Amino acid sequence: MTSLPMFPLGSVLFPYMPLQLRVFEDRYLVMLSRILKEEPAEFGVVLIERGQEVGGGERRFHYGTVAQITELEASEGFVGVTAQGERRVEVIDWLTEDPHPQATVRDLAELDWDDDLLPLRDRAEQAVRRALALASEFADQLWPSTVELSRDPTAAAWQIAGIAPLGPLDQIELLRSTSMEQLLTAVIEYTQEAVDSLSAPWPEE
Repeated sequence: MTSLPMFPLGSVLFPYMPLQLRVFEDRYLVMLSRILKEEPAEFGVVLIERGQEVGGGERRFHYGTVAQITELEASEGFVGVTAQGERRVEVIDWLTEDPHPQATVRDLAELDWDDDLLPLRDRAEQAVRRALALASEFADQLWPSTVELSRDPTAAAWQIAGIAPLGPLDQIELLRSTSMEQLLTAVIEYTQEAVDSLSAPWPEE
């Protein structure tokens, strides 16, 4: 276990997925100044269960992902941060804020890849791409259905989960997966549920 500076957000970060932030709160600017002295410069990201991102006082989920900073850009009024999702962690205990959130965490086990899962991964990818194409007819999507994935099978599996047009509660369940087969199977199941809800007819008035 180790202590880690934490950044609660209104979204879920997956391993191998990019993260872009605009940091303007004093407490997180302090956090940045501290972690940039370390190598690698990293912090934990957890989903806010209830409350606000700004000002503290929110309730937070206990599963998250370590983000490693890859780029910084100073602008007027904020600092632009580009980071990459790395390993998954579980929060064991929230520590006193100083002045930013921090927690004692433990790393979750890596999900082992097996080439026998390639057909399942292909099914998950096809399901997610179809769902993205369908969802784009209703609203702008963060990821296009044609987005490229990593050639590394483990990275690609997490990226499929990360681009799927799902709500944060489904995403948290994916993040907690204990095997690669469970992750891919759940991606297919949750994505089909999302497609079904998009395809459902409007109720009669």
